[in-house]
Amino acid sequence: MTTTPSPDKNGITRYGVAGGTGQGGSHMPFARAVAADGWLHVSGQVPMENGEVIEGGIVAQSHKAIQQVLAILKEAGYGPEHVVRCGVWLDDARDFASFNKVFREYFGENPPARACVQSSLVVDAKVEVDCIAYRGPHAAPTSVG
Repeated sequence: MTTTPSPDKNGITRYGVAGGTGQGGSHMPFARAVAADGWLHVSGQVPMENGEVIEGGIVAQSHKAIQQVLAILKEAGYGPEHVVRCGVWLDDARDFASFNKVFREYFGENPPARACVQSSLVVDAKVEVDCIAYRGPHAAPTSVG
């Protein structure tokens, strides 16, 4: 189980600062997420397992990328109901409708604001998803476990 990091002198908590594993096993030099003043910024997630993009089309890859975002949210004590904005990058604009069907499964009850653009990705993936979440000072953390 991951230990919860402590805030620094500025009150900023960084999750996953040791860096993750990118494509081909390369070290990724950024935090998975950063929390400050109730806000959580989750770094872009692509559909990877063990440093490799998973097989499958846009549906499988969308599920994986969103599940990774949700796992990071959970680690920090947030849930999908706390997400206020998502950013989505699609390699192929024709995947927009298929991505939306998957996105709705996870955020249908609490839809965040969202931007979705077509962009070449730096890894051989069909989708990347990031988010910003907010949990007010009086809100209870989402249970972890």
